[in-house]
Amino acid sequence: MFLLTIFVVLSQLIIYIWVQHSVKSHFEQMDAEIITHAAFNLRKRVTEADNQIASQTLPKPQSPSNTQQPLSSKASSNLLPTIATENDDHLHSSALDYDLKTIIADKEGRLLSSTPKNFANELSADFNLLSLQQNHDDRQFVINIKDRRYRAMVIGDDDMLALIALPIDVHHQYLLQFNRQLSLILFAITLLLVSIAALSVYWGFAPLSTIVQRMKGIHPERLSERVIVSDMPLELRPLAESYNSMMAKLESNFESLSRFSDNIAHELRTPIATLITQTQVMLNKPREEEEYVEQLHQQHDTLEQLSAMINNMLLLAKTQKGLSDSQVTTVDTEVLINKLLDYFEMIAEDRKITFVKLGDFKAVLGDEGLLQRLFANLLSNAIYYAASNSVVTISATVNTPNTSVNNYKMLEDDQSNTQTAKQSWLEITFTNLLEKPLNQSEADRLFERFYRHDKTNTMHSGTGLGLSIVQAIANAHNGKVSITIKDECLFEVAVKLLIAR
Repeated sequence: MFLLTIFVVLSQLIIYIWVQHSVKSHFEQMDAEIITHAAFNLRKRVTEADNQIASQTLPKPQSPSNTQQPLSSKASSNLLPTIATENDDHLHSSALDYDLKTIIADKEGRLLSSTPKNFANELSADFNLLSLQQNHDDRQFVINIKDRRYRAMVIGDDDMLALIALPIDVHHQYLLQFNRQLSLILFAITLLLVSIAALSVYWGFAPLSTIVQRMKGIHPERLSERVIVSDMPLELRPLAESYNSMMAKLESNFESLSRFSDNIAHELRTPIATLITQTQVMLNKPREEEEYVEQLHQQHDTLEQLSAMINNMLLLAKTQKGLSDSQVTTVDTEVLINKLLDYFEMIAEDRKITFVKLGDFKAVLGDEGLLQRLFANLLSNAIYYAASNSVVTISATVNTPNTSVNNYKMLEDDQSNTQTAKQSWLEITFTNLLEKPLNQSEADRLFERFYRHDKTNTMHSGTGLGLSIVQAIANAHNGKVSITIKDECLFEVAVKLLIAR
């Protein structure tokens, strides 16, 4: 609104200056034409008068004793008043309208005549036509005579000087009045335009009050409310859509946080209640040493479970902040995967599960300890949840910048990161066959903290944080992890990481 007002005011100011300059230039050009025309006519009359005088003073046949006498300057000067008074058509055709005035003097600057006759009386005592002629030399100039402004011009020949003066104080008064009227008109127009602009802005942004009211009314019980985009003006529809998108994300995150709070309370309550119960039972009466040892082993297992859960939560909090530059190194995924396969080989043999490794495992950028935890969690889940007598496949694929972005839209949540979009990505996929069918909607929830799809599986007493940690580590490396279910029983987890140059 402020910028619009400034623009309107500046526009009106430019118009005001341009109109004022145009009118002033028009008057100056008109005055100059009048002076030039009057000077031309005066020169013409003087020339005709000189010719007439010359013809009248031609010598008649005389005796040889008589000699020709030239025209004296005095005689010529005596004729100048006649030129000025009787031949008033030396003036501009509209001389009476413009009050054109003339003064004629001899070469020494002595006044001979003036038109009108009383104009000579208005001249100051120090008025000198000869000095004016020397200073301006047939150029137009502005002069003040008896508190009036005149545009004047001095012309002359061998015998006389003439001043032609045109009053221009009327023009100045007209310009002053015109400027006042123009200023009032422009002020009124500016005020009108600013008022219209203010009303337009007010009416145009009135729908914003709807969004403002919705934002003021945000609380946990009304996160599902949305703004109706179709009710908004076209200019504000992107804002309304962004608001709805923000509210959808806020609602989803709030629900996830609520579930997380409930789950963590439940997960911590069970082992703590177990420890309290076991301790109370042991304190009821004296026990044998073997009973105390057995009870301490059970409590140790419970405490280890709590410790692992707390460590996992700390790891999640740590990875959410991202990686520092000192943590990023070149990690050889070939060596890292082989080391983990050797570690999990004996566990896999118990369930008759074999590993197949395919593809070219490139070196990636990241923290070796965190990436080892990421791959360990994926291998652990693949082994524990895979069907017996099945194969766990670990494959690696290199994606160029185009295919990487097009296939997975890696950077759709961070479009400002243009440098990573130009790099190549390594996609490592863990594939295993499930014992029970699983649909895609249920698989997408596996990234939620403490969520476990098969809670009856006693072979893997996890806390439901494995895939949450995998996702957090991948995000910390500017990567991505995704789950795909094929034919309801083929479980694929794909991790994408930046390849080291």
